[in-house]
Amino acid sequence: MADKENEDVIALLHRQHDEIRLLFTELETAEGERRRDLFRDLVRLLAVHETAEEEVVHPEVRALQDGEHVVEARIGEEHRAKRLLVTLTEMGPDAEGFDTLLVQLREDVLAHAEHEEKEEFPLLRVAHGPDRLRAMAATVRVAEAIAPTHPHPGVESATANLLLGPPVAIMDRARDAIRNALGR
Repeated sequence: MADKENEDVIALLHRQHDEIRLLFTELETAEGERRRDLFRDLVRLLAVHETAEEEVVHPEVRALQDGEHVVEARIGEEHRAKRLLVTLTEMGPDAEGFDTLLVQLREDVLAHAEHEEKEEFPLLRVAHGPDRLRAMAATVRVAEAIAPTHPHPGVESATANLLLGPPVAIMDRARDAIRNALGR
């Protein structure tokens, strides 16, 4: 695979899907502080990944033939996963019932990733050339750099992300810094 700076948006998102799969696998057997760290990493990756897709990928796909239906289905999946992720975050990885909900989240997120890979990504590949797909990857990286680090159900559109994302991201990142400083 090409280096990260030259990868296209599809390769970038596939790579992130693989990272998400790996985090879920590692979470299954992790304990204590390692489990909390892995879960925090998963929450952050899912939050920034979905925000970038909502701001960059979904609008591109929506504009394509049959794209509206594909995007609406993905947004519904994202909303359900965000709600479940909020519940898990509030519970914490040590809570009773966490593992059951984590399995549900894993199934939902991995099915969502598979739908993107089989439905959205092929539409992008057909509609756009290599230069455009690389430019989209660069745009995704920028969106991720300023994205919220926690899920916010109800903020699934590009417009909502652009309006609400920056102030929410600042709050999320401040909360992350405080928790990190306190060792939580």
